[in-house]
Amino acid sequence: MQITKAVITAAGRNQRTLPLQRIVDRDGSAKPVLQIIVEEALGAGVETVVLVVAPGDGPAYMAAAGPHAERLVLVEQPAPRGYGHALACAATVVGNEPFLHLVGDHLYLSNGEQGCAARLVALAVAEQCAISAVQPTRESLLPLYGAVGGRLLPGRNDTYQIERVLEKPTPTEAEQQLLVPGLRAGHYLCFFGMHVLPPTVFELLDEELRANNDGAVALSPALHQLASRERYLALANLGRRYDVGGSYGLLTAGLALALAGRDREEILAQLVELLATRKT
Repeated sequence: MQITKAVITAAGRNQRTLPLQRIVDRDGSAKPVLQIIVEEALGAGVETVVLVVAPGDGPAYMAAAGPHAERLVLVEQPAPRGYGHALACAATVVGNEPFLHLVGDHLYLSNGEQGCAARLVALAVAEQCAISAVQPTRESLLPLYGAVGGRLLPGRNDTYQIERVLEKPTPTEAEQQLLVPGLRAGHYLCFFGMHVLPPTVFELLDEELRANNDGAVALSPALHQLASRERYLALANLGRRYDVGGSYGLLTAGLALALAGRDREEILAQLVELLATRKT
């Protein structure tokens, strides 16, 4: 298995401008969110990035990619038929090979020397199978994410065999179907926004699209089918994900990048000063 292509979905009608927002990266330079996500993919050894956008958004995204624009291939999602449909739009460009998939509104901070995507790709290549990054997440956040259930692999403390995938389950559904031994009570394995997927996922998405006619299609049902057909793993605790589309999401992501970067001491000093002068 060799991963040379990545797909970034950025066509969501409510999130389409998020990757264009500028933020200060760990090196102290201001960059569009999209550029940081593309650099995450390139750091994993990817050569070509397929970017799925809404009609007419292409020029703005090419500009936001900065020095990496030549690595991009733009694909338009012609109609707002959901996340699964957006990913399926990349099928022709990706072709018959596995690929890295990232969402366009998340930034990542690894808890290791390698980037999150690089570590995920390395495990996918070693295990020769599909793999999704997951993060133990409290049940109050289940409405925001797809979630998985499964079992811990023998001899590992961070890798799971996926047996079931549900899209934004309720706490009751999660308790009944997604309990994973060893997790803290009230916590579930939710998607991190990063996957290495086989080309067969496009076949599964096509089945979902045909079954739903003109309706919206999520990715999770196709991933659930993938788990029943072939080996499919989940890797936990890669680091932290930051959804820039949430309340104060861009602010939180900016602080996280700053505190992990070269200007950490300066930022900490400014935060202390801000807290000290805040009126009670």
